[in-house]
Amino acid sequence: MAAERSSTHAHRALITLRQRILNGELPGGTRLYEVALAEALGISRTPVRAALSRLAEEALLDRNAGGGFIVRSFAVADVVDTIELRGVLEGTAARLAAERGAPPELLAETGAILRGIDTLFQIETIDMEGYSHLNSRFHDLLARMSQSEVLIREIARIIALPFASPSAFLDDQSRQTDLVKTLAAAQDQHRAVIEAITHREGSRAESLAREHARAARRNVEFLLSREATPKDGAPSLAILSA
Repeated sequence: MAAERSSTHAHRALITLRQRILNGELPGGTRLYEVALAEALGISRTPVRAALSRLAEEALLDRNAGGGFIVRSFAVADVVDTIELRGVLEGTAARLAAERGAPPELLAETGAILRGIDTLFQIETIDMEGYSHLNSRFHDLLARMSQSEVLIREIARIIALPFASPSAFLDDQSRQTDLVKTLAAAQDQHRAVIEAITHREGSRAESLAREHARAARRNVEFLLSREATPKDGAPSLAILSA
């Protein structure tokens, strides 16, 4: 029970802090400390520490040599470019997987993950933490299907950049209906990519994987546009890449 409560607190701290960074409440250069944040959020230091470490992995925070963390500064153009670059690399991975023939065990594991994601859409409120976990596993397997250590390493490098992770999005309950539609469309793209790989259609697999990443880019550009309204989730960057 205690472990489950700590996990829930850590997730809440992660979502809260990520949103504050993305909407500018915690601008670049801001120093963050576990004790102060734990007091502000009304939870213990342990889940705050876990949340800060996760945000550092997402490249939203830098570890301060003197202790604590510092919010990183980033430009919108950098966000768009990193998503575009991830699409190029994953597109190449998908093409190589199709041309070389993806290992059967990886295809089987991917199928199980897609079925797992399907079950998440069968409940009234989607489990975003569960989706994030399965989605990240899918993209990891996609990279591994390329059977290229160089490509696997470079994809791991790019997803460490701000917002380039396939699951770098916000759990914004106010946009639940739109969110489910977006994730369902992403799931259809997942299946199309794997289908192309299975049928050894290299060019099609590459094109589909790149388009999959572009959906995240378009979402970021819309949320930062003048056309976006508060109900759309702006000014937060709900990066919905699967």
